[in-house]
Parts: sequence; C-alpha cells; structure tokens
Amino acid sequence: MSEKGGLVLRRNVVKPPAENGAGASSSKNEERDTKDGRDSDAEDADSKETRLTLMEEVLLLGLKDKEGYTSFWNDCISSGLRGCILMELALRGKIELEKAGMRRRALTSRKVLVKNDSPCGDVLLDEALKHIKETEPPETVQSWIEYLSGETWNPLKLSYQLKNVRERLAKNLVEKGVLTTEKQNFLLFDMTTHPLVDNVTKSRIVKRLQEAVLTKWTNDAQRMDRRLLSLIYMAYSSDVLENAFAPLNDDDYELAMKRVRELMDLDFDAESAKSNETVWAVVSAFVK
Repeated sequence: MSEKGGLVLRRNVVKPPAENGAGASSSKNEERDTKDGRDSDAEDADSKETRLTLMEEVLLLGLKDKEGYTSFWNDCISSGLRGCILMELALRGKIELEKAGMRRRALTSRKVLVKNDSPCGDVLLDEALKHIKETEPPETVQSWIEYLSGETWNPLKLSYQLKNVRERLAKNLVEKGVLTTEKQNFLLFDMTTHPLVDNVTKSRIVKRLQEAVLTKWTNDAQRMDRRLLSLIYMAYSSDVLENAFAPLNDDDYELAMKRVRELMDLDFDAESAKSNETVWAVVSAFVK
C-alpha cells in the first residue's frame, strides 16, 4: 500500500455440490440472494439504535472526529462513495449483472441491469437506481462509477452525476444523531462541518472491522458477513480503512494489513461464481 489521503502508512510493517440445469442455476441465485439478505438482516440486528448505509459508514470512517470533515488529501473517497451506492443497491437485491454467457465474460465487461425497481427509501440510492433503469443500452459498473462521479468525457452522461454526496450523507448522519453541524472559518471562507457526537456508533464500526481481520478472521471471503466484507473493500478503495486500524498495536496492525492484502489479491471472477456477482464487480472495478 502507498501513502494516500494524507495518511502515512506505517512501514514497520466448502464448495457446494455441483448442480445441473437451468433450475439449478436459478436455485443457486436464489440462495445467494437469500444469503446476502441474511447478512444484511444480521448487520441491522447488531446496530438497531443507528442503522447506517454502506455509504454512511465509509464517510464516517473518513471524517475527522472533532473537525468534522474528510482529509483534503483524500482523492479516493469521492468515487469510493459512488461505488458504495452501487454496492448497497447490489446488497439490497436492486441491481444485477447481465448473464455471463458461454464465454464467461469478465465482471468488468458485463452490464448492470435493474432487478427490482421498488424505492429504497434513500434519496441517493433511489436517484442512482432511476438512472440505471432509464439508461439504454445498459452500462458496466466501471461506467456507472464514472457517471455518478461526474468523471466522464461523454457530455450526454453528465446529468447522471450525483452532486454533494458527502454533504447529503453527512446530513443523514446528523438526522440519525451521529454527527452535528457547525460552521468553521478557514481564513478566506466559511465551511459547514459535521463533527462526531455519537462516539459509540463509530467505535462499533471500527471494532467490527478490526475483529473481522483479527479475532474473527475466517480465511475465507465466502464465510464472512457479506455487508462487512463489502465495507472492508469499499473502505480500502475510499482510502479510509487505515483510520480503523491506526489504534492497533504494531503486531495487530501488521496482521490486519496482511489479511486485507490477501482479500485484495483474491480472484474476484472466481469469487463471484459463489455469491453476489454485482458486489464482486464493484470490488473488481476498484481493486485492480
């Protein structure tokens, strides 16, 4: 890993039986969706006081507790949050990838399709889902990350950009009682900031991330909670995962980073054959 986002990284540093036929394929997809749903339900049960989306958790990890803003040096979190939106839609069963076909095309070359267009109850998710639904022909995950970030050379796609995502997510967290709103003066301009007021919620997220790669490490991505695994990947891609590991002692820090690197080195196409393909497509778009 390298120095990114204003953070100096420390340098001391069982496969199910095969089934045949279209019915079997359909059954496997249903099992995957059910498993993803169970993971999400379990995650919600662990945090009934404050239920957060993947985007909100990643932003919370990136915010400075007292200052209430993300690092000015972090140039990854913007696109990372858009990836979180696609990941959240995938975890909720709203989007899926087109069929791989006989040639088994790579995840990054397959188009995103709407599987369920019912409202999510979240403005950002519903806005992104509407864009995906109305776009013909369909686009890939990588294209959608660029469109939602406004980082495209195609002027016809600029209207897909989701604007003020960080501010909108911060306001959601204010409404949930996790952050508050203040004004800070930076010599030439005033800026709205969102300092942390609910330390318990953020500490819970940090603890879950630490335990996932230390005391509760399974050495098998398929046995990990789907939402927690997604959080690890997206926090890494948004350059905020380091913030969760910074409090660890040197030995635990080295072990945690070693295991994160193992997750980053997985064959995402192979993993996608075992669980939610769209989730792995988002991961593949960021971890290259």
